[in-house]
Amino acid sequence: MGRIAAMNFNAFDLNLLRVFDALMAERSATRAGERVGLSQPAVSAALNRLRALLDDQLFVRRGNEMVPTPRADDLCGPVREALRAIEAALGPPRGFDPATARRTFTLLGADFFSMLLMPRLFARWSDVAPGLTWRFLDSARGDVTRLLQDDAIDLALERPLETAEPIASAQLFVSPFALIARRGHPALSGVTPGDPVPLAIYCDLPHAIRSIDGTLSGMVDDALAKAGARRTVRIALPHFESVAEAVAMTDALAAVPRQFAEAVAERLGLTLYAMPVDVPAPDVRLYWHARRNDDPAHRWLREAVMGLAGELWG
Repeated sequence: MGRIAAMNFNAFDLNLLRVFDALMAERSATRAGERVGLSQPAVSAALNRLRALLDDQLFVRRGNEMVPTPRADDLCGPVREALRAIEAALGPPRGFDPATARRTFTLLGADFFSMLLMPRLFARWSDVAPGLTWRFLDSARGDVTRLLQDDAIDLALERPLETAEPIASAQLFVSPFALIARRGHPALSGVTPGDPVPLAIYCDLPHAIRSIDGTLSGMVDDALAKAGARRTVRIALPHFESVAEAVAMTDALAAVPRQFAEAVAERLGLTLYAMPVDVPAPDVRLYWHARRNDDPAHRWLREAVMGLAGELWG
């Protein structure tokens, strides 16, 4: 910061650092402006001032993304910590009133939640809290710990993850598996809906799985291996909805969360069966950064999500 040291630091506009921090988090002038309440031209003007002060481009455009320079990467940590220190020094947190608040909440998870939770959450609060904006990102967006640390997301809704402190979590609900097949599946004509599919039939049929990274095995395969059996996965898709669509169009089977299966079965013409082997029902958990534990707005958000999830699946 040699150039800043050479000038009167009292005249330095600290709002420029807020813009810089938002650009580091969002990599977009438009989204950074939404984050700090500025227009895109105002963000661009602030960035040009910073470039002149620091004698560095700070960000270069690559496609639709603004990529930080090495100088910007070096500044990111100190600037973010300084801004947090200033926030902490401004006194006790104010209470959060959703009726008057203007804020964007960003959550991350599988399409299970974008379909079954988020529309209901929005419907519940859209009239009561008209200043709130809701964003939901797909699980494939990236590493949950890093996204929480960088304030790119407020909450992640995921199955148990290996996370380092200071990431906090709480159980949302338990998500048992259900086996789905297209209605009238010829190989299952002798199986009563809701009953377990015989293991031999199960293993003889093709399977579809939800996999955000293309992995062709999971908890179900571990349970089958304990029973001395294996299945053949023929298609891996990143979303539960696309898995269910594939099952509805073919002879493939799929093990999906029971709550999801029950929600889409009628629309897609699916029948639900029990698994042929015992597969432990995984927890679904809510994750956030521990520095947000006592933030009134974040606490309100957690309670709103957990309350609705409890009503739906508790």
